[in-house]
Amino acid sequence: MRRFVMPASDAGLKRCSSILFHGALGAALVLFAPVGFTHAHSSAVETIQGLQQDLVRDKKERNWTAYLRDAQQLRSFLNGSPLSTLEVARAQLQLGNRAQALIETRRFLAMGQTNDLLDSTLFEPLKVLVTNQMKTNQTPISRATRAFQIADPGLLPEDIDYDPTSKRFFLTSILETKVVILNETGSIRNFAESPDRWPMLALKIDSRRRRLWATEVALDGFTSVAATDWGRSVLLEYDLDRGTLLSRHDGPAHGNLGDMVLAPNGDPIVSDGAGGGIYRWHDGQMKRIDHGDFISPQTMAICADGQRAFVPDYVRGLAVFDIQTGVAQWISMKNAYALNGIDGLYCHEDSLVATQNGVSPERVVAFALDPSTSAVVAERVIEQTTTTLGDPTHGVFVGKTFFYIANSGWNALDEHGALKPGAHLAAALIMRMTGP
Repeated sequence: MRRFVMPASDAGLKRCSSILFHGALGAALVLFAPVGFTHAHSSAVETIQGLQQDLVRDKKERNWTAYLRDAQQLRSFLNGSPLSTLEVARAQLQLGNRAQALIETRRFLAMGQTNDLLDSTLFEPLKVLVTNQMKTNQTPISRATRAFQIADPGLLPEDIDYDPTSKRFFLTSILETKVVILNETGSIRNFAESPDRWPMLALKIDSRRRRLWATEVALDGFTSVAATDWGRSVLLEYDLDRGTLLSRHDGPAHGNLGDMVLAPNGDPIVSDGAGGGIYRWHDGQMKRIDHGDFISPQTMAICADGQRAFVPDYVRGLAVFDIQTGVAQWISMKNAYALNGIDGLYCHEDSLVATQNGVSPERVVAFALDPSTSAVVAERVIEQTTTTLGDPTHGVFVGKTFFYIANSGWNALDEHGALKPGAHLAAALIMRMTGP
């Protein structure tokens, strides 16, 4: 579940305590740096806060030379993310370096991205040179088909998983604060209510041990949650067959346990999208296992060897993470692949399949890895800019078929969890794609 918002891509709403950074691109680039979370392992958060402050100062002083230097440092720290590349392009234009600005803008577009800033007066000198690529990046793509339509539009599903034994899907609900069962006919019924009546977020099924793990989060600013609870998260353990609550474990203060994966031994590993930490529940303890490299980690993917996880950071991109040592190694975007803005990430053969709601356009995409699994070598878009895709969140593989929540409904809510003026919640769609 994403916590950092890129408004130009209509990625959604703020769901954590944040400092809004308008930075160089104004409304075009907005990064959120969490506050209120104090921890020894907060270096990545502190670093981006410092870079943001430098850029704000440079812009205020109209010191574009310093601005370019700091924008380049930001891009390096964010591993070449699309919007940080566009930030560098803007700096070059402010300095009158049109040729270099064009190179940077083409790098941004080569990652399949669009942004309203490219229609601004500042980028007018480049517009005729990049218009065709901008149109290409907005082309609808659909390689998926409808699997289910959830009749209850008020559910607002967040996460999905599958139990192969009972052949049932399970979904968490943000607005109705519960876990529901979705069967193969598309009908739903309640599995369990949130103990604290907070939004239910992450969900993972341990079919072998007959357990269902979920998180409930008192989302900051949500009027449906008591203000005294904001910033609290809980890890919940259920009996998968009976729906009974077996254990309840508090998460870190001022955190947001919004995403989860299970280790090979069944331990839940949860991501704190607000505080930047990765936590493992083991032997009755919630232990932080990262070294402070992340700003907003999302749903991790643990592939074949079980020792390493691919961790998508909503801002910094994609890292290979050693579960035992906590060491993270970042995968380069190579001016070719947008690896930021990933909410859900899943292993499939030699690829990683991602739901990206923090890029523009939002999309579901498969990234092919090299034999060492240390680099992305190709991508294949599964769905983007279609009538069925409207804020994808999470998915699950059932055999070789990928099922994903295509239009969760987050984009219809404001920062308080209420409907935006004129907006309405539509019935959520679960799409499927065989492959990829």
